[in-house]
Amino acid sequence: MARHLITSALPYINGIKHLGNMVGSMLPADVYSRYLRQRGHDVLYICATDEHGTPAELAAKEQGIPVADFCAQAHDAQKAVYDGFALAFDYFGRSSSPQNVEITQHFARKLHENGFIEERAIRQVYSPADGRFLPDRYVEGTCPHCGYDKARGDQCENCTRVLDPTDLINPRSAISGSTDLEVRETKHLFLLQSKLQNEVKEWVSRHDGVWPHLASSIAHKWLTEGLHDRAITRDLDWGVPVPADTWPELAAEGKVFYVWFDAPIEYIGATKEWSDQDPENRDWKSWWYEADDTVRYTEFMAKDNVPFHTVMFPATELGIREPWKKVDFVKAFNWLTYYGGKFSTSQKRGVFTDQALEILPADYWRYFLIANAPESDDSSFTWEHFTATVNKDLADTLGNFVNRVLSFSKKRFGEEVPAGGEPGEAEAKLGEQIAELLAEYESQMEALQFRKAAAALRALWSAGNSYLEEKAPWLEIKTDKDGAALTLRTAMNLIHLYAVVSEPFIPASSAAMRQAFALPEDTATWVTADEARSLTAVPVGTPFTVPPVLFAKLTDEDLETYKERFGGEAA
Repeated sequence: MARHLITSALPYINGIKHLGNMVGSMLPADVYSRYLRQRGHDVLYICATDEHGTPAELAAKEQGIPVADFCAQAHDAQKAVYDGFALAFDYFGRSSSPQNVEITQHFARKLHENGFIEERAIRQVYSPADGRFLPDRYVEGTCPHCGYDKARGDQCENCTRVLDPTDLINPRSAISGSTDLEVRETKHLFLLQSKLQNEVKEWVSRHDGVWPHLASSIAHKWLTEGLHDRAITRDLDWGVPVPADTWPELAAEGKVFYVWFDAPIEYIGATKEWSDQDPENRDWKSWWYEADDTVRYTEFMAKDNVPFHTVMFPATELGIREPWKKVDFVKAFNWLTYYGGKFSTSQKRGVFTDQALEILPADYWRYFLIANAPESDDSSFTWEHFTATVNKDLADTLGNFVNRVLSFSKKRFGEEVPAGGEPGEAEAKLGEQIAELLAEYESQMEALQFRKAAAALRALWSAGNSYLEEKAPWLEIKTDKDGAALTLRTAMNLIHLYAVVSEPFIPASSAAMRQAFALPEDTATWVTADEARSLTAVPVGTPFTVPPVLFAKLTDEDLETYKERFGGEAA
């Protein structure tokens, strides 16, 4: 079986992420990782918190604690939420790790050796009151376009216009609030992406027709506009230091690498963090170095991250002239909106992942988000749509099927799987249908088409309900007890099949379905076509229990409560 390396875009450290962040990277990566593991592949799913950059320093300042302490606490808080969502990372690291520092500095030295980094003098805002140069986000003021008085020096969050610090009206330091600002000359390191333009273009073109249209189109748009040399250092207290053995003057000035230079390298750094925990049994380099023929690498991200992962980071990897693994498949997502408007971390608009888990268990959210993933275009979260999906798909189609089959069988035949007669035409027809639907589900999962995979999974669940309605064991038992027993035995085998194949989407509920049957040697990780046709995984006489309700139906009162708490429309 192939070795699959999977990464999802690193969640930024400043705060708990909203549902849009979850469905745009980490959750689909988890679903795909779980599926591949079940199919017998060797999988390594790596993620980490992205901890450097201005927002981390500002958030720490706001809380009045050192930035290292803030990041450590925020990492643990985020990890707790991801555990709550049952995200099965092989490792969830930190971009501030010593491993990432080591590898980032190595990359920078190699780029310099190969002529792709140079020092340049630029003019930058300086605050005498703070005694330091101010990165763009450390300068605040009034937006000249919309009048928003808390615009940052890189962008106005209100009107989204890209800005320069000198564009702001009444600029002030975000650190001290001082308006006594000057523009002075300073030196920074620049990555000479212009010299790598042709190599990056040729590399991206090799993936035309392989990557989804969204990822390819964004990469080609950036390449068509031309790659510009980019400053990769900043004047910050927190970050990967510029190595003094290569740039002594800049190191003495306290320069650190720009967060977008070191963050993608943390995929490699986090893999080394994972490996360093058990070096005798884990080889991080085999996943990343000279691994083109042995590893398939898939990245998951929202569309705003695509340029950095398809152009900027590949340019870095190409420029170091070493055989580091580059991405094979980029799964990019559009936006999940909140009633058609933007989720906003800074303005706390929409549903955040910790809040979601306070309301309902993770499986409700996992299924809804993947079944409505913003793949081909943006999709909108509304409480009405969420409630309807939970009630129809999870509570009625799956949950009700499980409950009524097991409850009725327990009532009429006791707490063991009944024997009944031999399978007939209805069971043969059902087996063929299940095998076909399972093949469709597998096909869509292999293609990373998550909405279509969810539809195929839902069709599998619906097939069980259709069979049950056709056979109607509650009527059948009045005239043909063996026939009713056969129907229920077949339906119980469907429940076991659902438990196995639904695990990537709803792991906790799948475990509950599986544990309903006392099968001590149940080691099935997937279901073959022949097994789907025969539906005999749960033998006659197997003890079973009726699990608690898998999915509670959401009421109109629930809907109104959610809308009142979070708002029923976009702000």
